[in-house]
Amino acid sequence: MAEQITAACDGASKGNPGPAAWAWVVGDGAGTVERWAAGPLGTATNNVAELTALRELLAATDPAVPLQVRMDSQYAMKAVTTWLPGWRKKGWKTAAGKPVANRDLIVGIDELLTGRAVEFVYVPAHQVDGDPLNAAADGAASDTARSQQAIGSAQGSALPAPEPAGAASGGRPRQSSAARVPSARAGKSTRPRGGSVKARFPGQCRCGQSYGKGETIAKNPDGWGHPACAGAAG
Repeated sequence: MAEQITAACDGASKGNPGPAAWAWVVGDGAGTVERWAAGPLGTATNNVAELTALRELLAATDPAVPLQVRMDSQYAMKAVTTWLPGWRKKGWKTAAGKPVANRDLIVGIDELLTGRAVEFVYVPAHQVDGDPLNAAADGAASDTARSQQAIGSAQGSALPAPEPAGAASGGRPRQSSAARVPSARAGKSTRPRGGSVKARFPGQCRCGQSYGKGETIAKNPDGWGHPACAGAAG
């Protein structure tokens, strides 16, 4: 029996929401993919795709073997490791008293995590010389989001090429850290505090994914980002 399963999972949404998909890969520890799978989600958000990818990976791996999961979604990681206990105590409500987004997915993941050893490792996405397993999962998710056709090693499919460095899984180029606009600037609006606005500039959400000019964003504890991420912490 293997001492540890090393894997990565990722989700993609071409529009957020838009055509979406999930993907996972299992490697040999040296960055070589041994098996993988990706599936379509129709129209969904990036957060739904990321959570679904984690759920599918957990369901596809032996719960008796320790698992290392490499992910580029801080939202998905924190949802099931940091925020979940507080949400459960509050009756699945956020600190603001609102229903937790994507509750069914998060509950399902929590059940799959129960009784097994899982280590989560955050890896930045779309980096030159980045994590090879994460890049492979990202490429499979992005390709499947476009095609909406399930693929994987079980079907004998060829693993799609990783997305180029600098591209976001939502289909837009990722801003360099020097080019990101401060969150206060992105939120200038005449609307009441706490409401959603149209972004005047591109930026990056707390979940690690970018949003574009004109997208609907909402205030969160770390600045501005996707409305689904706004009330996640709590």
